[in-house]
Amino acid sequence: MSTPRIFLLSPAFAGGKRGQLVMRDAASFPLAKQLRTPEGAELGEVFSFLSGLYFRGKMAYVRRFSAPPPGLPGALVITPTRGLVPPDAPIGIEILREFAGGAIELHDRRYRDTLETHARALAEHAGDALMVLLGSIASGKYVDVLSGIYGERLVFPVDFVGRGDMSRGGLMLRAAESGEELEYVPVIGARRHGARPPKLEPRRWKKRV
Repeated sequence: MSTPRIFLLSPAFAGGKRGQLVMRDAASFPLAKQLRTPEGAELGEVFSFLSGLYFRGKMAYVRRFSAPPPGLPGALVITPTRGLVPPDAPIGIEILREFAGGAIELHDRRYRDTLETHARALAEHAGDALMVLLGSIASGKYVDVLSGIYGERLVFPVDFVGRGDMSRGGLMLRAAESGEELEYVPVIGARRHGARPPKLEPRRWKKRV
């Protein structure tokens, strides 16, 4: 696919059990320790821990198929309080706690206003690049903000329709491994709900020699 594209990743939920685990004061595993250093930990690594397969699938997919216009990041993560943030940006424990206390809701001005500001700034520099939403389009929490800014340039993988988070994560991992990029369609006018597709075939692990 030759068209420049920037991936917009929906966030992991920081307020769940894994978030509580990594934010515990007594947590001593490597990621928890890294979050408490002055350097912090990469946002993508933290969200991959929080979300598991779904966000790991997004990161693998982005690494394989990223093709942004010159000077722009290949992917940006939608966050509850800080708009669009590159997945390699460092965050500390206080920012993660801020995310856990934020709400991805259209009525939450801290979420919506910052996202709109960043999305408009990106639109000014991205030319005709596609904005590929790797997240749910079933609700308006991302689509209602982004489609008004990007119009027909906001696309998503059509195979996401009807799949849950784990299935989407597995789908992206398989695409990254095979090198076959998923098909994208514009969000505007798309079927946003559908029957659950057949389960993915089990992955065949290569033996190490």
